Amino acid sequence: MLKTILRQVKQYKWAALLTPVWTTAEVVMGVLIPYVTASIIDKGIQAGNLPNVYKYGAIMLGMAFLSLVFGILSGVFASYSSSGLAANLRAAMYRNIQRFSFSDIDKFSTAGLVTRMTTDVSNVQNAFQMLLRTSFRAPLNMVSALLMCFFINGRLSVIFLVAMVVLTTFLTILITRAAKLFKEIFKKYDDLNGVVQENVSAIRVVKAYVREDHEMSKFDKAALSLYTLNVKAESLMALNHPVMNLVVNASIIALSWWGAHFIVDGSLTTGQLTSLFSYIMTILGALMMLSMIFVQLTQSAASASRIAEVIDEDPDMFNPEDPVMEVPDGSVTFEHVYFSYRRGGDYALEDIDLQIRAGETVGIIGGTGSGKSSLGALVSRLYDVSEGCVKVGGVDVRHYDMRVLRTQVAMVLQKSTLFSGTILENLRWGKEDATRQECIEACRQACADEFIREFPDGYDTRIEQGGTNVSGGQRQRLCIARALLKKPKVLVLDDATSAVDTATDARIREAFMQRIPGTTKIIISQRILSIKDADRIIVMDNGRVNGFDTHENLLRDNAIYRDIYQMQTSGGEGDFDDPSKN
Repeated sequence: MLKTILRQVKQYKWAALLTPVWTTAEVVMGVLIPYVTASIIDKGIQAGNLPNVYKYGAIMLGMAFLSLVFGILSGVFASYSSSGLAANLRAAMYRNIQRFSFSDIDKFSTAGLVTRMTTDVSNVQNAFQMLLRTSFRAPLNMVSALLMCFFINGRLSVIFLVAMVVLTTFLTILITRAAKLFKEIFKKYDDLNGVVQENVSAIRVVKAYVREDHEMSKFDKAALSLYTLNVKAESLMALNHPVMNLVVNASIIALSWWGAHFIVDGSLTTGQLTSLFSYIMTILGALMMLSMIFVQLTQSAASASRIAEVIDEDPDMFNPEDPVMEVPDGSVTFEHVYFSYRRGGDYALEDIDLQIRAGETVGIIGGTGSGKSSLGALVSRLYDVSEGCVKVGGVDVRHYDMRVLRTQVAMVLQKSTLFSGTILENLRWGKEDATRQECIEACRQACADEFIREFPDGYDTRIEQGGTNVSGGQRQRLCIARALLKKPKVLVLDDATSAVDTATDARIREAFMQRIPGTTKIIISQRILSIKDADRIIVMDNGRVNGFDTHENLLRDNAIYRDIYQMQTSGGEGDFDDPSKN
């Protein structure tokens, strides 16, 4: 974990290394000032020697100025390096997340990833800055002040040693107990972020079903759980200050008592006692800073571990050593494929054995959870099979360069996602250098051109985040056009026309037949009307292929397909997930 985090210091390492140097110089100046103060008192004020007061005062002012300069340099370099570390950590996580397969993303919740890139990185950034400055300043202050105390009076310095032992023992016990609580706190942050994200992304559904009170209850429950743990942890850490004050006051009383005796017997001067008071505050202040470091490190250790998990996560999918860089054609073959979303979990697909010819239009239909979407996702290698293999163009998809494969196997997912930007910018996700005319042609094929031209700004119309300013059907058609810009050899539409009226759906399919006849089209749908004109249709049932034939043959020979057809054409809802209707 520590190596993973420190590797991200990179170009900021010199700033990180110089910070302790400036901090050390600042500490040296700070430690010498009380010693000069003692000289002002003993050799200047009490001796009635005004020139000595001026001389030692000037020296002290010079030291204070240098301490200020060194402190500023230390702060600037620490901020530069810690901010750079935070930027690199976020970039490293984001880069690795982009390499994640769908199964990798399933391991980390979206809310958890957001927390790691925000709260956790901020914790590590603050801890790193404190580590560079305070973790050097505090021990140096403490050791230097302790050495000066022994130099002035060794017997009185025993008071400081006792105070240090007491505080160190207490802090060790305190931090050990708090560490477990802080780990739990970050898990609760994930839960809270998850509730917020789910609510905000589905706010229209919440409003439509008048579930605001229910969502508030969920949020309050998550917030209360986080509050309870925070109170426990902070209450525990709050004991730090009272105990610290107790030790400080006890040390001052002891120093005053014994110091007065030493002054009376002549073994200690008033200036030296004044210096000792300064040094005891320096030592105990350093211990206070160390306790803060331990608290911060305890919190950030959990954060650092969570960040390292993301950076060190090896994606389940990767390119082979010598990848195939060209997809010969659009043929798709499933050879005894088994697939599970979780290792050791139940199979979502079992013994799938299919052959789809290049340029063929194939429909896939079946009940919810029958494996339709899983089948489509395997073609573009969004997931890897558990057993068997999927071939595109006669080559196992695992042998292709993933960028090449996913360029030639375009997939329009169930959830139509658009990004903030213009319509043209969204379309060019399919092809970065696509001309305006190419974009228009793709939109014509997807029956999107007609509604785009109705916008005042046409293709320069700005899409809001998530595509909230266009309808569901419009989003789907824009996503189809985006996929068509790739000019793929295989096009997979995963219920991609569910929000489109049947007339427009028919026009889209007709455009496909006329304009991209050589592209293999795999259309996953709940509507028979969307697939009945396909060359062949796959009927899925509980993760298995129940039938694979033409519409006419399935209507005659396949009971599930026939029931779906009769329910949908007779005016029923077509609820083929209801066993009583199958």
